[in-house]
Amino acid sequence: MSLVDLHIHSTASDGKFSPETIVGKAAELGLKVIALTDHDSVSGIAPALEAARAFPELRCIPGVEISTDLADGEAHVLGYFIDYTSRELGSALERFRNSRQGRARGMVTKLGALGIDIDWQRVQEIAGDGSIGRPHIARAMLEKGYIATFTEAFDKYIGHGGPAYVEREKMTPEEAVELILRSRGLPVLAHPFTVKEPEAMVKKLKAAGLVGIEAYYKDNTAEETEATLGLAEKYGLIATGGTDYHGISDSSEVMLGGVEVPLEAAERLIAAGEQALK
Repeated sequence: MSLVDLHIHSTASDGKFSPETIVGKAAELGLKVIALTDHDSVSGIAPALEAARAFPELRCIPGVEISTDLADGEAHVLGYFIDYTSRELGSALERFRNSRQGRARGMVTKLGALGIDIDWQRVQEIAGDGSIGRPHIARAMLEKGYIATFTEAFDKYIGHGGPAYVEREKMTPEEAVELILRSRGLPVLAHPFTVKEPEAMVKKLKAAGLVGIEAYYKDNTAEETEATLGLAEKYGLIATGGTDYHGISDSSEVMLGGVEVPLEAAERLIAAGEQALK
């Protein structure tokens, strides 16, 4: 069990558990540093920080994960220590959340044409007050027995290029980095091996102000982790990591703290965040 998890989702986007519950679970597991990084939403940060006050041994970092557009897919950029009260950030994220709803409706329609009957109202119920995302659709599919595992929904239907995939409003990776910087945050490239040419992406984003790269990730092979650490060293980036935890009741998900992230990685990120706030 790691002491660090810097990539966690809550009900503020497409996670199963509330920000307060996430904090409680992390404290119970003995984690020392976590970051709440909901998709295109910062609404869970304030309640997470308030809940963390009850656990002085646990550091909770405010964060966000922004989905960005590529010609052949997408890249995700994490922002740590952001000013989650920023009006510019809030406005941009609201546009993305609104586009998520239209995209989700489109996916449900496409699934119906494939003979997979998912009720839109049930997807909304699963999402609750959070931003609707593909995991909510996947959970609805799992409930009705159309798939055997959560990841099967992405692999066969709603992943990029899948028969029920629908694009949505996004920004470029460079624009996401710049938005995070303007929000006084530290931009970090998430799970770089989901991008076809990781080093080319790192080089481009470093020029835009990238601060870190997610080297320790649930889906990485040992070779990919080593390669990412090499990129971090080559480009002078902080190597971060986390589970990308959503709280899905599925044996395929890595649990909170289930990716071994060195405490030193969190300490470097915290030091950089404190320096940026000066």
